[in-house]
Amino acid sequence: MPDYKYNSALLVDDNFIDNMINEKILKTCDFAAEIVIKQSCESAINYLHDLDKNNKNLPEVIFLDIRMPVKTGFDFLVEFQDLQSPNKQFVKIVILSSSLDPNDHKKVIEFNNVTDFLGKPLTTDLLKTI
Repeated sequence: MPDYKYNSALLVDDNFIDNMINEKILKTCDFAAEIVIKQSCESAINYLHDLDKNNKNLPEVIFLDIRMPVKTGFDFLVEFQDLQSPNKQFVKIVILSSSLDPNDHKKVIEFNNVTDFLGKPLTTDLLKTI
């Protein structure tokens, strides 16, 4: 049985191919026992609300894209802050983006749970730092 670094991880990205690649890398590295993928910020926030409502643990790590249609990663971060779950403080949010906009890097500093801002795609070396 693999020795996972985390119990659960959530990938939030509207790009199917990016999710497929990142999920494969996470599985190859035994990063998390459970990997959940959501293709929109809204579905990800709803998923987190459902976990909280059912007294289940939130994912330990969330990989979040910034540039998405309808709701952006920044919208997700604001809604995540409003989540009432007592264990949200233990969630690491890793921004996983191809954005080179320095303003994006500055904006994420405002959010306590954001621990990293990484470029796409994930690599095994990047996972070692999380």
